[in-house]
Amino acid sequence: MNIKQLEVLRTLLATGSTIATAKTMGLSQSGVSRLLQQLEADLSMSLFVRDKGRLVPTPEALLLARDAENILLAVDRMSGHAEDLRSGAAGPEIVRIGLPSSMWEHFAPAMLADYISDFPGVRIETFFETTTAINKLVEQRVIDFGFLRMEGESGPGIEVERVATGESVCVVPKDHPLAKLEEITVRNLRDVPLILIGRQRPNRMALDQTFRRAGIKQIVKIETHTNSSACSYVAHGLGVTIISSFYANLYRHLPVVHRPFVPRATQEFGLARAVGTPLSIAAHALSDALKRQIKLSQKDI
Repeated sequence: MNIKQLEVLRTLLATGSTIATAKTMGLSQSGVSRLLQQLEADLSMSLFVRDKGRLVPTPEALLLARDAENILLAVDRMSGHAEDLRSGAAGPEIVRIGLPSSMWEHFAPAMLADYISDFPGVRIETFFETTTAINKLVEQRVIDFGFLRMEGESGPGIEVERVATGESVCVVPKDHPLAKLEEITVRNLRDVPLILIGRQRPNRMALDQTFRRAGIKQIVKIETHTNSSACSYVAHGLGVTIISSFYANLYRHLPVVHRPFVPRATQEFGLARAVGTPLSIAAHALSDALKRQIKLSQKDI
């Protein structure tokens, strides 16, 4: 017994003939007769008798028609619910995403404005954290997925899809003498006030080592912990900073410029999620919105 057979039963009861049923369902008359015969065989009973060329339903057919109608209504509800899930009209009550703190100001609002237009019924919770914290939130399944800087191996329960890259740049005020250079070396930063990020983080320790190898003493004016604050401090003339071009591109609206920093270093960024836990349609759509916003934020102006 299948759905198509039940639809034939319902339509036959409504129209009273195989010709009308075939026309209504877009089938051939022989196809309708075959489906009716299969249903009768599956149920081991006759559902219609012929009387002067007409199909007359048996009392059993009328009783079973109620069950058939309930089944078909349930199928219709399921199909409608699936369509709502695909279109974003319905879905999980909430989708949770982890993002670096430097993406709260412009990136996240633009991403969510794009997403909410297609998924108005979904509530979103955003966590702005460090890469280490986002890794932990993913591993503990507190969030559906997170965007982070790829630093070494992730935990055994996490898989990461690379979605962006960057290279180290020096961010300086537009009117700073260093802005005239095509690239900035460690030696160019001798006696220059620096705004540095994340003491004890791998990228910061590598930068400190670069200065030591070059024999250049750092003049650290400000220690901070977000790329956004570093760029804002630069815009206010408090010093210069060295960050990934990925983040520098998010703050091109500020009165700053960035130049390649030598020695060159590259960074990779990815979407992390728990192994063996597929994303819902709503969560997958949010990850797609994030990828679209990454492309917009990193394209050349």
